[in-house]
Amino acid sequence: MTTSIPERISSDTIPVDAWSPFRYTMFRWLWIATVVSNIGTWFQEVGVAWLMTSLTPSPLMVALVQTATTLPVMLFALPAGALSDILDRRRMLIFAVIWHTLAALLLAVSTLVGATTALVLLLFTFLFGIGTALTQPAWQAIVPELVPREHLPPAVALNSAGINVARAIGPAIAGVVIASFGVVPAFFLNAVSFAGVLWLLYNWKRLPVRQNLPPEPIGQAVWTGLRYVRFAPQLRNVLIRTALFIIFGSALWALLPLIARQQLGVGAGGYGMLLGAIGVGALIATALLPRVRPHTTTDTLVIGASIMYAVVMLVAAISGQFIFVFAMLLFGGMAWLTLLSTFQTNAQLVVTGWIRGRAMATYFIVFFGGMAGGSLLWGTIAEFVGISTAMLLATAGLVIGLLGRLRFPLGQTDQVDTTPSTHQVSHTLDQVAESERTNAPVLVMIHYRIDPAQWGAFLQAINELGVSRQRSGAMRWEVYRSLDEPEQVVEQFVVSSWMAHMRQHERETMDDHQIHKRVNAFHQEEEPPLVRHFIAPDKPDTYV
Repeated sequence: MTTSIPERISSDTIPVDAWSPFRYTMFRWLWIATVVSNIGTWFQEVGVAWLMTSLTPSPLMVALVQTATTLPVMLFALPAGALSDILDRRRMLIFAVIWHTLAALLLAVSTLVGATTALVLLLFTFLFGIGTALTQPAWQAIVPELVPREHLPPAVALNSAGINVARAIGPAIAGVVIASFGVVPAFFLNAVSFAGVLWLLYNWKRLPVRQNLPPEPIGQAVWTGLRYVRFAPQLRNVLIRTALFIIFGSALWALLPLIARQQLGVGAGGYGMLLGAIGVGALIATALLPRVRPHTTTDTLVIGASIMYAVVMLVAAISGQFIFVFAMLLFGGMAWLTLLSTFQTNAQLVVTGWIRGRAMATYFIVFFGGMAGGSLLWGTIAEFVGISTAMLLATAGLVIGLLGRLRFPLGQTDQVDTTPSTHQVSHTLDQVAESERTNAPVLVMIHYRIDPAQWGAFLQAINELGVSRQRSGAMRWEVYRSLDEPEQVVEQFVVSSWMAHMRQHERETMDDHQIHKRVNAFHQEEEPPLVRHFIAPDKPDTYV
């Protein structure tokens, strides 16, 4: 008999606090299972990093382990995010977990029979990273299905804490296992660790997602995701600030195995303890953040954590004392958790449900792409100038990157309402013949009558509306004012098809609807603005 996992329950009687998401059954059990699987993943990461230092002394090859881990996310996360938005996220996660399991098993078998060279190790690490690319967007996108919106910030923080629980436990245990039995058992244990997640996902009775329109084709869905990011300034600021931190902050992760072996003179157990210190620090931050956040702004929190992380990198660069570096890495873990939790929470809260998989995919592209590129960069620099100098240069870059706050501030997410609008439209898919629904571009024209004295305020409002329309699917947007009658204004935009225009209406959020109402308030006639739709008589291949 199959056991089903119930869906999330109502939030009416559950107050929001740091631990409230655990009151939701599926979130709680998935959190536990993912902590176990993340511990297994740390077994593999420690084993891979340590095995590479045994296969080659090259700093570049050691740093390429991080690149092979994170590069797949940069390459495949956006298509994976698009698939998570248009397919069943549960089934996609099941496929990704099976991929992870097989990649871990193949690495274990290859190492057991002595076939794992440095290049083979990078290949299996890359394959395992593809599983991560498939998993992360879908997993982040289902979190709002497991807990209500008001519980989302602590849920994101708990997910980050779960990763760091694994970071605190996994590396330390892995160091003991590897020192006692070698890397092969660590790789096998990683494969086994995914069993709980797979069982939960298989038995999860996910609530069906109502779809009034057919899903977008994958290519169009990817393009829609990129366009959304371009016209979502709050999300874009989060991505840029994440990149400014991670490109330089990745140096610590890329070079820590070499710092442990060459600078501190410790073995696999000592390296595991250093990683464990980062995890413990992250757990401390998880407990402290709910108390700190209400008393500071997001930007202030990011700046303070970035400075703390820079100090930790400085100590790691110049100190040869294991105890001192270990102690400072506790603070490094606190800073790391604070930064990642803050960036990820902001990214979750400023986007709406229909695009969440793709939006989170872009976040992970920036994060893992920064880790991949940064690891390659700092490994190459360390190859030529040494580990300490490379770390010092990365520390300087991290501090200079804080100037990004002036151009790319992080806004307050409680002012963003991304819930779907309840506004209804009168036209339907049946207005256009079947042959014209997918390929023929549609021109939409809206006619306004505006008091010329209010032109400046109207222009500001309608420009906001233009950004909203392009975010939801418009390929081109323009506004024109009549030379003969200055009170006559025409807004027009083009979408790829009538189907795409219908999706625009489905995608409208409450924030979008409020912008629309502000624009219509300038219209000086009793009847609402006249809206006209035109469809192209042919379907050139140049339209996408």
